[in-house]
Amino acid sequence: MRDGGRIAAAIDVLTDVLNRHQPVKSAARDWGKRARYAGSKDRAFVSGLVLDALRKKNSIAHAMGSDEPRALVLGALAHAWSWDIIRIDGAIDEEHAPSKLTLEERERLVLAPDVTAAPYVAGDYPDWMEPMMERVFGEEKVVEAQAMAVRADVDIRVNTLKVSAEKAGGPMRSAHAVESPLLKNAYHIPARDPSERETSLESIPAYSKGWVEVQDAGSQIAAAASNAKPGDQVLDYCAGGGGKTLAMAAMMGGKGQIHAYDIDGRRLSALIPRLKRSGAHNVQLAHPSEPDAVEALKGLMDIVFVDAPCTGTGTWRRRPDAKWRLKDKQLAKRMEEQTEILEAASAFVKPGGRLVYATCSFLIEEDEDRVADFLSRNGEFTQMNAADQVIASGLLTEEGEAAVAAGCKGGTSVRLTPRSAGTDGFFFAVMQRAA
Repeated sequence: MRDGGRIAAAIDVLTDVLNRHQPVKSAARDWGKRARYAGSKDRAFVSGLVLDALRKKNSIAHAMGSDEPRALVLGALAHAWSWDIIRIDGAIDEEHAPSKLTLEERERLVLAPDVTAAPYVAGDYPDWMEPMMERVFGEEKVVEAQAMAVRADVDIRVNTLKVSAEKAGGPMRSAHAVESPLLKNAYHIPARDPSERETSLESIPAYSKGWVEVQDAGSQIAAAASNAKPGDQVLDYCAGGGGKTLAMAAMMGGKGQIHAYDIDGRRLSALIPRLKRSGAHNVQLAHPSEPDAVEALKGLMDIVFVDAPCTGTGTWRRRPDAKWRLKDKQLAKRMEEQTEILEAASAFVKPGGRLVYATCSFLIEEDEDRVADFLSRNGEFTQMNAADQVIASGLLTEEGEAAVAAGCKGGTSVRLTPRSAGTDGFFFAVMQRAA
């Protein structure tokens, strides 16, 4: 496909996302089924353009004077991909391209950014979230939000149950990865040009051997907040796909026991092949269909890790369509769930044990507020310094320790953001039960 056809396809896909409320992945997949002639580079171009149009939806719509899919895609070429008007004109002149640019479109494509635009426009976040953005970031809300409106890097955790970080270095370098600036046993692939296809790590032998797992650095750091040691008894209460379960298993060197639990048995079952590949033999699935087995763990755990369901605001770089689907009612529902889950999970912590609460959200309403609410009703728990717990794990580089220390608010919980740490947005707090 030539660029003109790719641009037309991006407009079609974005139309399905915005008008039919389809996730980008499913809309792009449906287009791919219709366009059997499209190659991998074509699909990468189309998906990348749609995602960038969504990442910067507010600012592009403001610049173009329209939030229609055509305006957003054309605006993304100029304002996200830095195409000049000559290159856009050339693509539009091709066969199968969209209709030629109007005079107004041409004028708007060359306009400089509007420095007087409202914060939610310049920062590309929903206008109803203005009070929440102000509360968490204050005067830095726009620059923090702008860092969430770019393409995310790829982070890889080395599975030290099978291989050292040094031995994994060769395969990682062949995948264009470099050593992680934040973590000792991790690698990092900087974000590619948005029109280029990303390296498929699942296709390299190191992945199939279980040497490496794709896991955002923020998620790895949150798992390290458990400071799990060999011999510990650990409950991953919202294990989901098991990323943090596997990370903690590696921290424990295969010694002790991790009980992976999730209310959604299907998600938990997806962990089984990952466990086999990882070689983690100290993980036991606590299936919701066997409530007695789960109940038997109450009061016995050294560590209970709660990766709570949340709005996912910290993942806006990767899932920009979710940013515009988020509503205040959904946030309220998540807050209720978080309160209930944290209360239920705390019953499994033994005297002297630790309760780790984490979200991939940067909203205080889902983070500090939930911790404060829990502590107000559970006097036997006290908050620990979460940064100290991560650093004590020994998994961070000096730069990683500095990023975590900088994200430690009030000497207790930690918040990481794309701007502050180069990770997805993550929050975590550590609480200890009285002995």
